[in-house]
Amino acid sequence: MAHVKPKKSLGQHFLNDLSIAEKIVGALLDSDHNPNVLEVGPGMGVLSDFMVDHEGVDSLLLMDLDKESIEYLHQKYDGKNVDILYADFLKQDLMTLMGQKSFSIIGNFPYNISSQIFFKVLEIKDHVDEVVGMLQKEVAERIASKEGNKDYGILSVLLQAYYDIEYLFSVPPNVFTPPPKVNSGVIRLRRNKVTNLGCDEKLFKRVVKAGFQMRRKTLRNALKPLNLPDTIREQAVFDKRAEQLSVQDFIVLTKLIESNV
Repeated sequence: MAHVKPKKSLGQHFLNDLSIAEKIVGALLDSDHNPNVLEVGPGMGVLSDFMVDHEGVDSLLLMDLDKESIEYLHQKYDGKNVDILYADFLKQDLMTLMGQKSFSIIGNFPYNISSQIFFKVLEIKDHVDEVVGMLQKEVAERIASKEGNKDYGILSVLLQAYYDIEYLFSVPPNVFTPPPKVNSGVIRLRRNKVTNLGCDEKLFKRVVKAGFQMRRKTLRNALKPLNLPDTIREQAVFDKRAEQLSVQDFIVLTKLIESNV
């Protein structure tokens, strides 16, 4: 079979180090994972090879937006117990696609949509038990970052509200074809036991996003667009900046706002 040509327009950088590929897949399969697995952007199947026919995988769906990759994978895995779909992950009704089952997600995520992939995960968080992904190191560190860190941001808070997150290891550019201009990082997200934040989740997201959109300002100024009463804005928490608040602090702040507006 001819090899697939990486396409810049799709942000493709194909991993060519099998030991790293095995380590990434192991981060999912060596844990107490959900056996229904969706791989995003399989390319030529360097990760897929370690999951096809694996006893810990009941169902495997490979999804790619590259027709050439899809044709290649159909040939490569002909007769294997794997589903291959030409589709845009960001536009799919994943719950219908996965038969309303919960599942795990894995992938060497295209850098240009990695953040969007995680926002998509948040939309169906009660059905995504685990995510193991390789993405730009800077974004991976941001997602795993804790309060008080300059990398801590919107995705950090929203994802950490529902997932336990680990930054696993870094990957250098020279193990990809073509090599990216930045380092990569592998992270693992495991769904925690939170089913309800105890506050209005839509308001929680608004508060988090507003707080970080002007992260250099205190919350008193950053949250002005929410038109909060002056009596609330006089409280001490509003002297802080968004990056100083933990996930639980944001939940408490949201409850405070809820009870006063």
